[in-house]
Amino acid sequence: MFNNSSKILFIMIMIVGTLITVTSNSWLSAWMGLEINLLSFIPLLSDNNNNNLMSTEASLKYFLTQALASTVLLFSVILLMLNNNINIEINESFTSMMMMSSLLLKSGAAPFHFWFPNMMEGLTWMTALMLMTWQKIAPLMLISYLNIKNLLLISVIFSVIVGAIGGLNQTSLRKLMAFSSINHLGWMLSAIMISESAWMIYFLFYSFLSFILSFMFNIYKLFHLNQLFSWFMNSKILKFTLFMNFLSLGGLPPFLGFLPKWIVIQQLTNCHQYMQLMVMLTMTLITLFFYLRICYSAFMLNYFENNWIINSQFNNFSMNLYLTFSFFSIFGLFLISMFFFML
Repeated sequence: MFNNSSKILFIMIMIVGTLITVTSNSWLSAWMGLEINLLSFIPLLSDNNNNNLMSTEASLKYFLTQALASTVLLFSVILLMLNNNINIEINESFTSMMMMSSLLLKSGAAPFHFWFPNMMEGLTWMTALMLMTWQKIAPLMLISYLNIKNLLLISVIFSVIVGAIGGLNQTSLRKLMAFSSINHLGWMLSAIMISESAWMIYFLFYSFLSFILSFMFNIYKLFHLNQLFSWFMNSKILKFTLFMNFLSLGGLPPFLGFLPKWIVIQQLTNCHQYMQLMVMLTMTLITLFFYLRICYSAFMLNYFENNWIINSQFNNFSMNLYLTFSFFSIFGLFLISMFFFML
């Protein structure tokens, strides 16, 4: 059990660890930053104030997976230092591939994704949000330094396929968000292959949309799909904005979530990567299929609803914050288009 001050301290240490990794000028100091980040995030995972019996299992899975990735990364860094300083003949491409594989394992990209969906099932929404967003910054930044095209291409294809197929029959919202995160990670890795700034733009938009949904789920304590159809019957605005945010996260135009995909599509087209783009777009259509399947009945005019009313746990500030963010999520593409048109 941790109080709020302890949680804030761990979050600050976690932020410092990520900043050390991002700003480091050597692989050893980057590894140290990743370890500081790991050791500060584990207490946040194992905090079971919400009486979640799976939180301890999730923290153990995270520790074992990240420890394995850190061991491989440190071993690769040592081999690289031996190659540079003592002139021992070591295949540098093999060493770089080991480093890249360990970083893909840390970020949860396919085919190294085995730990990610099951671990998400044992987290609260706020720790899940941190895992889906902040914990990916340092590995993705280091991956952008290596940028091994062949291995990245394999991971991109696997990530978009696993993220699309894995979410089809899910009833757990946390696993649904986990597979969505894997799919979006494939798009971010694809952006890394092309541009240094494109993946950062994509990451910022993805973090914003994930925050909106996680904020809503955390307020209402929603964890399964069947809860969505009985908890928002007393508020049509909340229901429609929630499902439109789902579609925005899936990248359906004209919502804001389509903008980062638009940027990546344009850059892949300029680089003539048509086969890769076709696979990514096909898998994105599958993700949109199961998002639309969730939203379809709620958008119907003759949809039969339950008659009972559940008291809302929103206060005025939370409601205004959620509706403001949802407004930018739903109409953001229009606003940005108007801004550039005015320029």
